[in-house]
Amino acid sequence: MIIKDDISRGFQNKIKAISGGICAVSDVKVAGVRNGKYGICLISSPESDVAGVFTSNKVTAVPVDYTKKIIEDGKLSAIVANSGNANCFTGNQGIWDCENIVKNVSKSIDIDENEIATASTGVIGRKMPMDIIEDLINRASEKLENSNNASIDGAKAIMTTDTVYKESAVEVTLENGKKVNIGGICKGTGMIAPNMGTMLCFIATDAEADQKTLKKALKQSVDDSFNMVVVDGDESTNDTVLLFANGKSKNKIIQSSSNGSISDSDSYIDKNFQEGLNVLCKDLAKQMAKDGEGATKFIEVEVNGAKTKYDAQIASKSVIESSLVKTAVFGGDPNWGRIVSALGYSGASMDPNNVTIAIAAKKDFVYLVLDGEPLAFEGTDNLKNAEKLMQNEEIKIFIDLNKGKNDATAYGCDLTYDYVKINAEYTT
Repeated sequence: MIIKDDISRGFQNKIKAISGGICAVSDVKVAGVRNGKYGICLISSPESDVAGVFTSNKVTAVPVDYTKKIIEDGKLSAIVANSGNANCFTGNQGIWDCENIVKNVSKSIDIDENEIATASTGVIGRKMPMDIIEDLINRASEKLENSNNASIDGAKAIMTTDTVYKESAVEVTLENGKKVNIGGICKGTGMIAPNMGTMLCFIATDAEADQKTLKKALKQSVDDSFNMVVVDGDESTNDTVLLFANGKSKNKIIQSSSNGSISDSDSYIDKNFQEGLNVLCKDLAKQMAKDGEGATKFIEVEVNGAKTKYDAQIASKSVIESSLVKTAVFGGDPNWGRIVSALGYSGASMDPNNVTIAIAAKKDFVYLVLDGEPLAFEGTDNLKNAEKLMQNEEIKIFIDLNKGKNDATAYGCDLTYDYVKINAEYTT
């Protein structure tokens, strides 16, 4: 479900939200099945080009290491992902289990082992329940199909503490007038920090593109979406985002800025495709933030006027990551002191005497600080209006650093009693 505000001006007629999730892409077949807390999602897209982005945690799950090697040649035909067990910190047994999962999939859907990527999510440090997983693989292999229901089933199969499934799809009109589709599914609600989170995300397109092109496009999109989500400040061991292209539209996403061939050094990724991928990833990122463990409110922090793009990113993430800001939002307290404090330790270039802070909800907007002058003192209309806005389920914090022309937006949620309860009872 695309949030229309994500489609920036100039691209509104080029990017269109469509149904189907990852199956909005032709010839991508999906199946998802569950047995209690365990699930298997199978995705088939023969002879696709692929690129990936993974966790930066020094402790990595076995499937992360395995998939990195599998996609080194830039090719992929299938993905198997399981929920309920992270297969992380499991020693040699975990390696054998991972290899056996791939072997089972290979046998079940008749695809070479070297063309199958894998991913896991769930409890860390526990052995895989292979009897359950193998049965789920067999069941899933019999259900593979290209349909919206299949995409939903796949998204549901990888849920852990998620309360809703997450999928999105767009149709993109390229600069040359030709069209391609991009669709994806993901999961993630907790252990989510900058540099992705406990998230798995699988994105497909029917465009033609090699690994180098896909990797460049994916990195840009991830930097402005999944890397800008903060639920709790913890970073997972299993983060995996895969973007694969099956080329079924026969439309290339590399354009040339000269009259030469697309292999010229001045070639570039089609701007409309890049924006379409950006829109898709931001939508999935927002869906994760809204479904944060125990969350009651969704928060966006938009920083403008930063000296550099990096400053804008670290400033917005610092505010969205602050436990004090998160708890203030949960309590409905427009505590601009906590916001400016988070800006101060973010490392971004800023002068507190020139900072502007405002909050918005729905169509209402109120200044808390204007050019360094606080406006929301006790008894003022600004504070009263701000307190009313803070009761909404979706809140946006606007910040202007007045240092330059760069901007960035971070996404997150409030920090609640239920977050503590969920994680106090979660076996790790």
